[in-house]
Amino acid sequence: MRTVIDVENINKSFYGKKVVNNISLKVEKGDIYGFLGPNGSGKTTTIRMICGLLPIDSGTGTCLGYDIQTQSAMIKQRVGYMTQKFTLYSDLTVEENLKFFAQLFQVKDKKRKVKEMIEQLEIGQARKKQLAGTLSGGWKQRLALGVATIHNPDLLLLDEPTAGVDPKARRDFWDEIFRLSSQGITTLVSTHYMDEAERCNKLAYIAYGNMLIKGSCKDVIESAGIQTWLVSGDNLNRLAKALENCVEISQVSAFGLELHVSAPAAENLTFIIERFAKGYKWRQITPSLEDVFIHLMQENKDNFA
Repeated sequence: MRTVIDVENINKSFYGKKVVNNISLKVEKGDIYGFLGPNGSGKTTTIRMICGLLPIDSGTGTCLGYDIQTQSAMIKQRVGYMTQKFTLYSDLTVEENLKFFAQLFQVKDKKRKVKEMIEQLEIGQARKKQLAGTLSGGWKQRLALGVATIHNPDLLLLDEPTAGVDPKARRDFWDEIFRLSSQGITTLVSTHYMDEAERCNKLAYIAYGNMLIKGSCKDVIESAGIQTWLVSGDNLNRLAKALENCVEISQVSAFGLELHVSAPAAENLTFIIERFAKGYKWRQITPSLEDVFIHLMQENKDNFA
């Protein structure tokens, strides 16, 4: 089975408000697929529909070859799902949490599997007896990943898994994702971190229920239809305020001691660059994912606002 997730035009509404609008998504075996979008864009709802936790209003789709509407029980057995918030048992130890979920998933040779997971995640003999609720954010995240993979799933669904942890813990987490990917496990991960998005081999951007762009990182940047200039010089705050009043400019963002100035690709900015050339150096660059992210957010309005 090459295609792991294949959904077409799935929809979901709450209280008369459409939160997922005709979303189509295809994820192939071994992909590390990044799912991007602002808060409230429908990412979590989409993930829950894909794995059968939430019924769809309309549309069709399969996950791991099973129909997401009628075979959700089969999907859940082969999926590892890591939620945004820490949802494990805080009053159980690390080892007890692993044992409990190994039993829940009917893992064969549970004792050996739990021992292997403790070693694999480098939890250590001392920490395995620690109450899960007393762990730091990074270790809670590591434990949650261990629980999500204790039954050797074919698909990992990770909903903003690294929110609130330090850069070292995030890097360690992604090293583990790449290790799992090398073993053939497919991953769909939602994130707000652009450096994490760049680690994915494919991306999809969803804004307020609508799919806007999908493809490789390069495809997403090229499809956004924007141009970006890097501007350096003195008193950039004054320049930023002046550029924000130019209708041709779509966004101005500070990056350290420089500015990223973006506009639609069709706009000719020659006269603006000439107008603000004195004291400033302009250099056209490839737009970053963050430039694209901000541009798409500005182009789409919150349907719950």
